[in-house]
Amino acid sequence: MNPQPLITTTEAVDKAFYVIFGISGIAFLGITVATVYLCWRYNRKRQPLPISQKDHNIWLEVTWTVIPSLLVMVMFWYGWEGYLSLRRIPDNAVPVTASARMWSWLFTYENGKTSDKLYVPVGQPVKVLIVAEDVLHSFYVPAFRVKRDCVPGMKNYAWFVADQPGSYDLFCAEYCGVGHSKMITTVEAIPAPEFAAWLNAKPLVTDIGKELLQKHGCLGCHSLDGSRMVGPSFQGIGGRQVVVTSNGEQRTLTTDNDYLRKAIVEPGADIVEGYPPAMPAYAGRIPEEDLTGIIDYLMGLNAEGTKVETKQEHEAAEPAGKAEPAEKTEETKPAEPKAAVSDPVSRGEELAGKNACLGCHSTDGSRRVGPSLKGLMGSERTVVKDGKTLKVQADASYLIRAIREPAAEVAEGYPAAMPPYPGLSDDDIKALQAWLETLK
Repeated sequence: MNPQPLITTTEAVDKAFYVIFGISGIAFLGITVATVYLCWRYNRKRQPLPISQKDHNIWLEVTWTVIPSLLVMVMFWYGWEGYLSLRRIPDNAVPVTASARMWSWLFTYENGKTSDKLYVPVGQPVKVLIVAEDVLHSFYVPAFRVKRDCVPGMKNYAWFVADQPGSYDLFCAEYCGVGHSKMITTVEAIPAPEFAAWLNAKPLVTDIGKELLQKHGCLGCHSLDGSRMVGPSFQGIGGRQVVVTSNGEQRTLTTDNDYLRKAIVEPGADIVEGYPPAMPAYAGRIPEEDLTGIIDYLMGLNAEGTKVETKQEHEAAEPAGKAEPAEKTEETKPAEPKAAVSDPVSRGEELAGKNACLGCHSTDGSRRVGPSLKGLMGSERTVVKDGKTLKVQADASYLIRAIREPAAEVAEGYPAAMPPYPGLSDDDIKALQAWLETLK
């Protein structure tokens, strides 16, 4: 007896879509033609008085009841079969666990190997067990017609087959916080022999630190190339000076081993200036071995975001008997980070996006949770302060108060819903002001 042929998720969804779309298109065309004809045929100018005196037609009533019912049942059948195909997991499916967290994906395979991209063999079914570690997410791969919710405390699953090698987009399709738009990765479909080789390959020593960052979701909020994300970049992080807010007071710290350990285990203690307190605490969630590995890796990153090679690592890679230059130190120190250069307007627009300002304030004059930012700077604003209604000028001092103490002066007609942003520095607020002044 021949086994039943495998119907992929793409085939199942596409078949149901085309059937429903086709029936809907034919029905739309038929109704439109009939409506136009009847409007023309029985126009009052052409037929001032009714021709027929019949009040019903049993066969016509049966026809327009039975045919639509049959069409609806056909659409239901294909939709139901498509749904069952999405939930039937083939026996030879490759199991992978997809862990969703703010704001990155981690994929874990049966042998314990992890990656931030979903690698799959071409032509073989893949079963993805979907779990959420913090808030609601959604596993969405348009190319394979797959979309499943990731709900904390509940295990869900999806499956698909990649028929052709290639790179396919994988999104989080459920808003999950300020970094939601960056929660994007890919499904990398590669030939089965290459997949087997990749799955069984052991990571290089210099890649272990990066894998630990991926494993614990660090690269969802921190970049390695100096680009600004939800949190500070890891580029050149070892030994640099940072301004932080601790218990409401600003101070300057050096990012040494102790600082990095505290920043991971207790991130709310010292908030880096210009960034929101969005990082969850990893106390009790990260093994000590992984924590030490991450800190060692970060302390070895130079200003270009690449791992600095120690003397011991270099000697291990050099042929035996090759002398080391006398002036080389025991361990190369990380270079000082390069200062990021950007104009105030661009930086202000970037800060508005990073701190979710545009979620409550529009830039086109439309009303949202908070007042529109269009024409804000220099305008006269009506606010409620200590129960009294006042007129104030929207200048630099007003902007500082509105950002750091938004509840002190609430715009009339709007709720006191805005949280304070003590982490934004004076330079950040000046950049926001420069950007706001362009919104005329």
